[in-house]
Amino acid sequence: MGTETKSNSYTGQISTSGGNPKVMKDSLSLVRQSVKQQSQSNPLQNHWNSNSHSYPNEIENENEHNTRDIRPKQEDKSTKEAIVPFVPIFVEEADVIQGAKELLKVIRPTWDLSHVEFKSFTDGITNQLVGCFHKESTEKLSDANGGSYLPIKTQGLSPVQSEDPVIIEKDEDEGENADEDETVDGFADGAPVQYSDNVVLVRIYGNKTDLLIDRKAETQNFLLLHTYGLAPSLYATFKNGLVYEYVPGNTLNTDSVLCPEIWPLVARRMAEMHRKVKKHGDGTGEAVKPLPMIWTKTQSFLDLVPERFSDAEKHKRVKGTFLPIGRLREEFNKLYEYLVALDSPIVFSHNDLLLGNVIYTKSLNTVNFIDYEYADLNFQAFDIGNHFAEMCGVDEVDYTRYPKRDFQLQWLRVYLEEYLQRSHIQNEEVERLYVQVNQFALASHIFWTVWSLLQAEHSTIDFDYVGYAFLRYNEYLARKEEFLSLTAEQNNK
Repeated sequence: MGTETKSNSYTGQISTSGGNPKVMKDSLSLVRQSVKQQSQSNPLQNHWNSNSHSYPNEIENENEHNTRDIRPKQEDKSTKEAIVPFVPIFVEEADVIQGAKELLKVIRPTWDLSHVEFKSFTDGITNQLVGCFHKESTEKLSDANGGSYLPIKTQGLSPVQSEDPVIIEKDEDEGENADEDETVDGFADGAPVQYSDNVVLVRIYGNKTDLLIDRKAETQNFLLLHTYGLAPSLYATFKNGLVYEYVPGNTLNTDSVLCPEIWPLVARRMAEMHRKVKKHGDGTGEAVKPLPMIWTKTQSFLDLVPERFSDAEKHKRVKGTFLPIGRLREEFNKLYEYLVALDSPIVFSHNDLLLGNVIYTKSLNTVNFIDYEYADLNFQAFDIGNHFAEMCGVDEVDYTRYPKRDFQLQWLRVYLEEYLQRSHIQNEEVERLYVQVNQFALASHIFWTVWSLLQAEHSTIDFDYVGYAFLRYNEYLARKEEFLSLTAEQNNK
């Protein structure tokens, strides 16, 4: 839900106004100094075995069937550290356009700001987003087919090490088995293709969102997914935000997400991420596996919900249902104990795949996911169930839009074909995942309920977070008995 877009992600207000951001001017010149990237030998841990038992006949070596995968290495290999450039600027929420200008002076020093068009995307409910379009270079961009992709390389940006730099190790041998002249899944010559180096997005974090989000982990996830061709380029970070690559296209809505030309792309893309992405510290070879995101984040959020809200009217609205917060914690803990027993695989998940976080590019017939604030290891069924719940909308939530059983079964079959890398999917496998997904959708409702309560206390964005908390929790209560009574055996009958 931590998203900057919920409808057409490239519909915004053009503006050139704004005040001055807080800038550490003495430090800006450091960003343009070259800092040599260091190399070290340290093999990546690339295997996750916790899901090997979950589906019968699963392919043991999926790389034999897909040479595009980033292959785990068994022997010692050289890795290099990619340091994310850091710009020591703090952008005020009320002055985002001017803040974007100051950032461009550093990361795009050759741009003439008089030729830059700024679009402020105002329909987010957590962060703010500004698109910066260099007009001399973007005249070829077309909105007719969801935008044009310009496969050009990114100009080098000299990084500066912050006090706590974000580093990700990248295998120098990645892509060595791919055809040298072939472009597959956004990769060319072993590196992700850039859509356009002349358009950048600036995302400014919402007030107090650092209470909810580990920003260093978010940046690491961004880089990790980029190495797999599953995320755009990250150009830089600054004190309260990110600067990254523009992905042309349109965000999904409650109608387009059901289109037969689009939903299979989403199912396959999610399955690809679940199947391919391996994260450091995923518990491979360790006796104790890491706790899934849905447990750690929900407990963390529950700890932060105040017993008395600072706004008296909000406190009056929430106290009867949600306070004391211990009651909601007990409800979640009981549900979690039940869900763990379902034995859903632990995979690297997006965890916030609402419609505004899916970009559809018609001209290429592709989808891309954006916004990785909550990406982490989690139950496979949660990621899917959360996406199904988000098909009902955010601004205008209508839970009668929750996908029907027949649609879900089609979606899940396409997903499993990609995830398991085989065309013959047994009905029992689909039914089993169907049960898991709908029961984990209940956890999604509780998670975003607690998230909404925190936002209601801290966010400065004009959105009825208390109302949204009630929407999610009421849907949880309405569906709880129905979903928990589902069994694969019953459905097969």
